[in-house]
Amino acid sequence: MKNRPSQKSKAAARKGRDGRSSTKEVADGKISDYTVRRLSVYCHTLEELEHDGMDVVSSARLAKLAGTNPAQVRKDLSYFGNFGKRGSGYPVTDLKSRIRKILGIDHVWRVVLVGAGNLGSALFSYKDFERHGFQIVSILDTDPKKVGTKWDGIWVSSFDKCNKVVKSSGAEVAVLVTPAAVAQDAVNRLVDAGIKGILNFAPVKLEAPSHVQVRNVNITIELEGLSFSMKDLQEE
Repeated sequence: MKNRPSQKSKAAARKGRDGRSSTKEVADGKISDYTVRRLSVYCHTLEELEHDGMDVVSSARLAKLAGTNPAQVRKDLSYFGNFGKRGSGYPVTDLKSRIRKILGIDHVWRVVLVGAGNLGSALFSYKDFERHGFQIVSILDTDPKKVGTKWDGIWVSSFDKCNKVVKSSGAEVAVLVTPAAVAQDAVNRLVDAGIKGILNFAPVKLEAPSHVQVRNVNITIELEGLSFSMKDLQEE
């Protein structure tokens, strides 16, 4: 007697036929980080094209501006449905809007900034965050000299009031800019307060429950990667 495919297998097969998944790019039902990063690049590129007054863009033009190839653009988009018409390109505004929805930035995410030091101040001053769907609504710090000050209309609150501040501000995302030694404790308290996503600038690996997404940004590692690339060029 032949084994019948499970409902999950049938669903996976259907996805494979309609171009919405790939064993190389989709693992355990998740789109790869590489694909998501390219979607972000496409979105920013489309914003620039829209600003320049372009109505339609070909996959070749979008690929060139985004630093990839046309086949990769079509493949990345195919995971999420049908876009544009063959031979006529993509409507710029519509594609930008659909990618924003895919990325979850078609609405505003409320953000708590944890750490009011130099890097925290620089990130707070970066106004493009809000333009791309991320609004800093509260700031937390442990330094008595910073607590009680106001940044562009937002009070810097004591981290001791983390739970109250997160709940009252409606923050869902935290940007963590703390020393490595206190980062894990900060994460634990942010999770308890209801934060669902954390962008971590502290140079340490953090642990969080599976329902909380953590992304790490290590500037030193990025600079070391840049140094390696430059060294290779110098040796050629």
